[in-house]
Formats: sequence, structure tokens, C-alpha cells
Amino acid sequence: MATSKLRVFYGTSHPELGKQIVKRLGLRPGKIRISRFACGEIYARILENIRGQDCVIIQTCNAKVNEDLMELFMIIDALKRASAKTITVVIPHFGYARQDRKAASREPISGRLIANLLETAGADRIVTMDLHSDQIQGFFNIPVDTLTALPLFANYLKKKKLKDMVVVAPDTGRAKVAKKLADRIGARLAILHKVRGEHNQSAVTHVVGYVKDKTVIITDDMIDTAGTITNGVEALRKKGCKEDIYVVATHGLFSGPAVERMSKAGFREVVVTDTFPIPEEKQFKGLKVLSSAELLSEAVFRNYKNQSISSLFD
Repeated sequence: MATSKLRVFYGTSHPELGKQIVKRLGLRPGKIRISRFACGEIYARILENIRGQDCVIIQTCNAKVNEDLMELFMIIDALKRASAKTITVVIPHFGYARQDRKAASREPISGRLIANLLETAGADRIVTMDLHSDQIQGFFNIPVDTLTALPLFANYLKKKKLKDMVVVAPDTGRAKVAKKLADRIGARLAILHKVRGEHNQSAVTHVVGYVKDKTVIITDDMIDTAGTITNGVEALRKKGCKEDIYVVATHGLFSGPAVERMSKAGFREVVVTDTFPIPEEKQFKGLKVLSSAELLSEAVFRNYKNQSISSLFD
């Protein structure tokens, strides 16, 4: 898969994922220096000639999302000023995607702001995975490839050969994606109806669909504080589902009380991808992390070769 005029760099947000992607592409990592001044300001310098070459930056948004984004802007600007031919930005977990509209007066639309900043910095294309809100794509005036972890989850679940499955969407906004997963693994669909109050607070009021004596698979794009997921478990068990409950989510943020909540909920398995780095102290019994490196590296390669991305998911 090696290419002569493709250079792949990665920042400090998730170097392990960056290494895996570069390895799968058959390349060596692009030479870059990233450091901090004593005052905390970020410094980035490209340490090789990239004039006229196609460049890729891999930088996810982890728990230090603001630093990750500022570092990304610096790297893009450095590549642009070094005369890179094109700059593709791979952001497996896209930060601020939950703020996609004005839900209350005098709020920012932060997702649009991040899109504007990426374009202004010099990005030519964005590659990301399972955006929290699909309309984020419309905030950009450059191409955006939104990959999905559904094939990874479907293949993993098929190998388990589970019986009487029902895929549960945690809210109506996730119902379309849940239906796609259900179709891939031959399962039924159910939907949780929830009421959201403050940030990271929600309550499940109804279960729409038949879950009695079924193996439940809850799917979402991310697990942040795990409030919605664990509240949903209580509602599902009251409806008589099987004791073994599985959770699949692309981004495992595991903020605040998430690990404690999921450990107490007694899930059979919680399956996430490695788009978000999970430190050892946040790993728990039943956690399974699937690699997204093959999917992301294939998308990078196909973009470079001007090949179809959508066919990855056929």
C-alpha cells in the first residue's frame, strides 16, 4: 500500500492509533516536532521537505479537546506554509459535534466554529468517524468523509452467534443507525424515549418495541458519562429482556462517573473502538476495544488514489 508522495503525520492526542495507521499504509511516520513553551503555548515544526506532496494529519479529540484542536491548527498551518500540495485531516473523534445548533438563546454553534477554523487553517479534506450529528458535514465547504464503525460492530457480533437479538437505539435520533446495525446482524429494533435536562443528564421514560426474552444490544455513537446507557438498562430489564446486555459505541469517552456506572450496570460486554484513547485506569471488566486503524488507513489510501469511499461499507 506504500505511496511515494504521501506523507502521514500524527499529533500527540493518540500516537498509538497514528502508528497503526501509518504501518498499515506501509509508510514511515512523517517527521514532526511538537513541544510546549513554558507558558503553555504550542509549537509545531515539520522536519522534512513536503513541498508539492499530499499530506495527512491524524489527530483525534481526546479528554484534552481544546489542546488537541489548537495543536491540530498549528500542524495544518505548518504544512500549509511548507507548501504541501494537499492537507487531509483525519479526526476519528470530532470534538464539539454535540453543539450543532442553537438549542437556547445566546448559545454558540460550536461545531460550525470548529469547521470554520479547520478550513481557515488550511485543511483540504476531513475524514472522521460517526459524527454525533450528521449535519456537521454541512458546516464545511470542503469534502468530508464520514466513516462508520457499523461494519466493525456487525462482524464482531456475528462471530458471537447470539440468539433472539434486538438492537436498541438510546433515542429517536439514533434510530436510523440502529436500524442499519439491526439489518446487518438480523435483529429486531427497539427505541428508548428519553427526556434530557441539563448537560449529561437524561431520563428514560418509555421503551418502544418488543424486548421481552431478547438479547439486547444498545448502540450509540459515544459513551460520555454513561447516564443514558445505564438508565436505559433499568428500563429494559423492567420490560423482561435477557440478563446479558451488550453495548456498542464508536467513541468511548468514559467521563466522570462513567466507569463506575457501567461496572455497576452489569453489562455482558461494552464494545468500543480506539478512536478515543482509553487509559488503563478507565478500563474495566467486560470492555472490548476494536481497532479502527484498518478502516481509517483504507480511507486515507482511497482518497489518495481517488477511489470510492462509500464502497467500503457495501
